[in-house]
Amino acid sequence: MNSRLIFKQICTLCANHEGGELSLCPACLADLPWHSAPQCPQCAIPTDGSICGSCLSATPYFDASYALFAYDYPLDRLLQHYKYQETLHLAHTFATLLSNQVAPKQHIDLIIPMPMHRTRIKERGFNQALEIARLVAKQNNIKLDYTSAIRTKYTPPQASLAFKDRIKNMRGAFNCHGNLQGFSIAIVDDVMTTGASLNELAKTLKQAGASHVECWVIARTLPKS
Repeated sequence: MNSRLIFKQICTLCANHEGGELSLCPACLADLPWHSAPQCPQCAIPTDGSICGSCLSATPYFDASYALFAYDYPLDRLLQHYKYQETLHLAHTFATLLSNQVAPKQHIDLIIPMPMHRTRIKERGFNQALEIARLVAKQNNIKLDYTSAIRTKYTPPQASLAFKDRIKNMRGAFNCHGNLQGFSIAIVDDVMTTGASLNELAKTLKQAGASHVECWVIARTLPKS
């Protein structure tokens, strides 16, 4: 039996003993910034439910985006805790939420995590997108492919760059040596900000034959109101 079901887990956010399988108590889970408002079906920014002006004027290579949360407090702290303090048990939390909220609604042949350059993996010790994708694939019986698409260009962190520089930064950053002809693919990543990284990867996957590419992310950075 899974030990997570035997012992009560401490909530990662408030430290009470009702964290359960997700390591989040019901109150903290409910208080997270769920991205449930009407949104652009292609890039997931808030709209009236129609495709936004940006996607109409410059159509992304990805066909749809699904985000569990807005990148806001305290979810931003939770993700940073996961990425930089190696709290790998949170991969289970994020993967389970993706599996519950997104995966059953889609028809996907293949899951590909956002690739990380080998230099960045050495710096951080793990690829946070891969750890989540591995569990999502297992939970939904979808094939995982973390070898066909690779990151060939070592780039500065996207968060430090302006929008135009992010696009330039990602140009030619990926390579795909697999045959993805006709596959419907979900890219799994932690945060979608401008979508530049996801768009460049989606472009690479479609060049390799993918027929449909969508983005499954934990959080979406939303425009400030």
